[in-house]
Amino acid sequence: MLETERLVLPPRGPLDLPLCALELGCTGHWELLSPPQLSHGLPPCAPELQGETEQLFLSSPEWLPLHGVERVAWKWQRKTDPWSLLGLPGAPVPSDLQAQRHPTTGRVLGYREVLLENTNLSATTSLSLRRPPGPPSQALWGNPTHYPFWPGGMDEPTIADLSTCGDSEEEIDFEKDLLTIPPGFKKGIDFTPKNHSTPASGLLSLSHLLEPLELGGGEEEEEETAGRLGGPGGDSVTTATSEPLLVRASSLEDLVLKEASTPMPPPELPKPPLLEQWAIPVDITSPVGDFYRLIPQPAFQWPFEPDVFQKQAILHLERHDSVFVAAHTSAGKTVVAEYAIALAQKHMTRTIYTSPIKALSNQKFRDFRNTFGDVGLLTGDVQLHPEASCLIMTTEILRSMLYSGSDVIRDLEWVIFDEVHYINDAERGVVWEEVLIMLPDHVSIILLSATVPNALEFADWIGRLKRRHLYVISTAARPVPLEHFLFTGNSPKTQGELFLLLDSRGIFHTKGYYAAVEAKKERTSKHAQTFGAKQPMHQGGPGQDRGIYLSLLASLRSRAQLPVVVFTFSRGRCDEQASGLSSLDLTTSSEKSEIHLFLQRCLARLRGSDRQLPQVLHMSELLRRGLGVHHSGILPILKEIVEMLFSRGLVKVLFATETFAMGVNMPARTVVFDSMRKHDGATFRDLLPGEYVQMAGRAGRRGLDPTGTVILLCKGRVPEMADLHRMMLGKPSQLQSQFRLTYTMILNLLRVDALRVEDMMKRSFSEFPSRKDSKAHEQTLAELTKRLGNLEEPDTSGQLVDLPEYYSWGEELTETRGLIQRRIMESVNGLKSLSVGRVVVVKNQEHKNALGVILQVSSDTTNRVFTTLILCEKQPLEGPLPASSSSHDVPYPEDLVGHKLFLPEGPCDHTVAKLQPGDITAITTKMLRVNGERILEDFSKRQQPRFKKDPPSPAVTSAVQEMLRLAQAHPAGPPALDPVNDLQLKEVSVVEGGLRARKLEELIRGAQCVHSPRFPAQYLRLRERAQIQKEMDRLRFLLSDQSLLLLPEYHQRVEVLRTLGYVDGAGTVKLAGRVACAMSSHELLLTELMFDNALSALRPEEIAALLSGLVCQSSGDPGDQLPSTLKQGIERVKDVARRIGEVQVSCGLNQTVEEFVGELNFGLVEVVYEWARGMPFSELAGLSGTPEGLVVRCIQRLAEMCRSLRGAARLVGEPVLGAKMEAAATMLRRDIVFAASLYTQ
Repeated sequence: MLETERLVLPPRGPLDLPLCALELGCTGHWELLSPPQLSHGLPPCAPELQGETEQLFLSSPEWLPLHGVERVAWKWQRKTDPWSLLGLPGAPVPSDLQAQRHPTTGRVLGYREVLLENTNLSATTSLSLRRPPGPPSQALWGNPTHYPFWPGGMDEPTIADLSTCGDSEEEIDFEKDLLTIPPGFKKGIDFTPKNHSTPASGLLSLSHLLEPLELGGGEEEEEETAGRLGGPGGDSVTTATSEPLLVRASSLEDLVLKEASTPMPPPELPKPPLLEQWAIPVDITSPVGDFYRLIPQPAFQWPFEPDVFQKQAILHLERHDSVFVAAHTSAGKTVVAEYAIALAQKHMTRTIYTSPIKALSNQKFRDFRNTFGDVGLLTGDVQLHPEASCLIMTTEILRSMLYSGSDVIRDLEWVIFDEVHYINDAERGVVWEEVLIMLPDHVSIILLSATVPNALEFADWIGRLKRRHLYVISTAARPVPLEHFLFTGNSPKTQGELFLLLDSRGIFHTKGYYAAVEAKKERTSKHAQTFGAKQPMHQGGPGQDRGIYLSLLASLRSRAQLPVVVFTFSRGRCDEQASGLSSLDLTTSSEKSEIHLFLQRCLARLRGSDRQLPQVLHMSELLRRGLGVHHSGILPILKEIVEMLFSRGLVKVLFATETFAMGVNMPARTVVFDSMRKHDGATFRDLLPGEYVQMAGRAGRRGLDPTGTVILLCKGRVPEMADLHRMMLGKPSQLQSQFRLTYTMILNLLRVDALRVEDMMKRSFSEFPSRKDSKAHEQTLAELTKRLGNLEEPDTSGQLVDLPEYYSWGEELTETRGLIQRRIMESVNGLKSLSVGRVVVVKNQEHKNALGVILQVSSDTTNRVFTTLILCEKQPLEGPLPASSSSHDVPYPEDLVGHKLFLPEGPCDHTVAKLQPGDITAITTKMLRVNGERILEDFSKRQQPRFKKDPPSPAVTSAVQEMLRLAQAHPAGPPALDPVNDLQLKEVSVVEGGLRARKLEELIRGAQCVHSPRFPAQYLRLRERAQIQKEMDRLRFLLSDQSLLLLPEYHQRVEVLRTLGYVDGAGTVKLAGRVACAMSSHELLLTELMFDNALSALRPEEIAALLSGLVCQSSGDPGDQLPSTLKQGIERVKDVARRIGEVQVSCGLNQTVEEFVGELNFGLVEVVYEWARGMPFSELAGLSGTPEGLVVRCIQRLAEMCRSLRGAARLVGEPVLGAKMEAAATMLRRDIVFAASLYTQ
């Protein structure tokens, strides 16, 4: 028996057993099953969650996000595929083929190419409103890289316009005009075959390439082509007569005119009238009786009956017309704005209400929100309800939205410009012009302004700009008339010294003026008798002011003429005058309680230390007694408290500066002027009539007061009557253009190929006087061109070969002599020589080289007038002399070289005329002894009818005979004073002009053409052609860009941008230029600091402190306590500014380097630095003497600049700098500086 070996097998594991586990229900019980019991295996179950997650998210890289993988546990390196970068989508087809069929049989006759509209439009390629909207995140503010929409009056050419260019295209020279190097490229492609000669560099000659090609299709094909051009009817016409022609122009303004330049029958396109009236004045004298019949269901109704001018404006708004309402203060201009807002809500469109200042925007937001509800507010630091149908903002924000292509503009129906007379502001007035120019055509304009004398001219400019009528509505008088007084009292005894100067009917009372003067003199004499000294003629100190105001307020209080606004043109004096009235209490106990509760409620939003600020405590104490102060040095929340309490009638006396009168609808019973002189930043001057009317208009509450009272304090001497009359009754300041070129404007327009800076300059209000006659100039130019073509060419053969040179020599000699004579008349010695008795040569429209003697010289140095006795021809009794033949007008050498004097052919006569300096063509060395007064007296006597036939006096006869003798003795003119030797004029232009004149005289004497018998006729023919050509050149210059006043400065600023690398040689905006477009101010300096990495290494609080020098308005020394980092940063900022200033000077700009660097004020660097580090506002007062309100304004503007820099950093891909700017803005935005406006709560 064999012994078998026993195999030892390992024990089976659980997975090796032929058993299956099956879960029973949800109780957790399991049962073991053998395989035969389940013929189909185990039921399906969900895969394990962990395994599925690993499979989907860890084993498959395509599930991973492209960015932000720092939190992912496992990563796989993606395979690079450079060819994927070349997989660009194809450009859309710009055209399509359209079949042309026979109109009867439908047979296809041929095909023609048709241009397609709106292909591949986007915000970065098109200015059309048909482009698709941008992303929702950019719908409100737009994007600095987006194109603006097409400005109204400068519309985008349509496909029909482009398709009609046809034969009006410029003639292309295939030898010279085709480029082989694209603009902006350094190299191109050489298409020239090797066996042909190479053309000039950069140009391509295609004439030899076109020679072997058969471009003609025979007569049949030509006839078929002509039939297709003729239309469906098959009429054969030529291209020159079948399509309207469009002249290629260098600007869109010329392109839109669409006027044909080729001779063709004109009945299809009638010429526009020469005198176009775009501004239409509206008559408001007659009532609008059918108002409710025309508008049975108005969009908005008031609890009162609108005035006539308001009804007229509403009627035009219903017709979607643009209006300009120039009404008196408190007349109710806001009614027009309210109806436009209601009309937009009815039409489901949007309205933008712009104001010149942020405070006015906040007030209008509260008023309109209470009225309409759906109102939003956009300011530099506040964004409330941006989706509302009515948006209130400052004009600068609207300009930014227009340049950035905001989609809000699409739904816009009205833009309301409140206080549009703010366009006269030298610093910000250009913003209004930019916005008016850039607004699209579908937006209607509403202008609200105080009364201005040139409202029609301004409206005519906007009408021509937008090519639509603008209706001008003005009020004739104030709804509440004003009475103007002089107050000379200074104590309770003299508080009745109130003298009426201008009554409610506009009559100036001289009696009241002299009474005020006498009252002042009497008190001055009593003071001198008592104290033995004169009273100071100028206004005194706080003690005298206190007595004046106590007596004045006591008088006004007794006559129930409170509340009163006291306009003082100094922040310091406002505070002094209010603090000096410590004993005055004008409120009752119930009013004190109401004021106290209001203050507690408003100040509760401030932190504890901010409530204990000295200014807050002082203002609270003043308000409880009915006094208030309002100026830029007051904290914004305190100014709003003062405004709200004043509107409730709880502030009885308000000391304010001029800004309180800017659009704030808070009238008072009385207005008091502390003085009639103000400092305008450069010097002290009297108030302008417009400024006086703006502030005086706050007097008189409509519906409460029959008249408003305006009082002018006479602290020193009484002002001169003429000054008072001019200030009170003078015309307000006209609306004047403050247009200027800024780098932001230039860059924003350069990045859009279709818009030109020259077009912006042409449309500015400053260019309006010279551009309003463009249509007339174009028509005159066409007529002159036709007339010039009909003239015969002059004959310049034979002896007449030098005729053109002779004419040009004569014109140049006349111009050179005129220049020398102007320099003589502008010099001191030249004017001294023109004394009584000097013999001169007179040449003007009435006299041609006639001798005269000066009888009298006016004393007006600015407009000098010379009364002169002049020789003339004796007029016959039967009428004037017949016109001389044209041959006498032909100048011969003796006429040009000297002054061929006038000699009477018959009896000699004389006349007396008042000459301007330009009428004197030569000052002779001769002097006559004459009695000017006697001659003038005799001449004026003989002008009377009864003495007309009297003989002249011996003095006149002697002077005339002496001048006649001189004329006969010197036919070419008596010797004249030499400007260099006799008058001691050493200017280079005068010396060189004299040398050139002598050279021209020699050339003229040697001319051969004057010896030809055909010289007179040919000279007249040549002169006529030259004069027409000269006039045509003048008109072309006026119509061209070269006549723009700011064109030289534009070229200089573009050269600055090119030197700094913001634009390239072809004018394309580079990355630095696009960054500068995102800046609101100091665009060059901020961009240079960013690209020089001057800010990246600093901490956020240090960046904010340095940037305060760009927004701070108060000058001062930064101090010695600054950290070394800030001191070095200040020097670096100044170095960058100095470098930019040097580039500007080298490019020709007038601003010096010191002036450019001087615009930076680093007085608040330490204040901003400590504020950003968290110091409470109460501790900042000791760091600087700057008023709290100016500090708050500086920090608010600084936060806006930080946000601009944050966006610019993101644009260039600088996330670190962007994060720092975000942190700096967050550090600044806290506590009382950024306390929410009371108007928005």
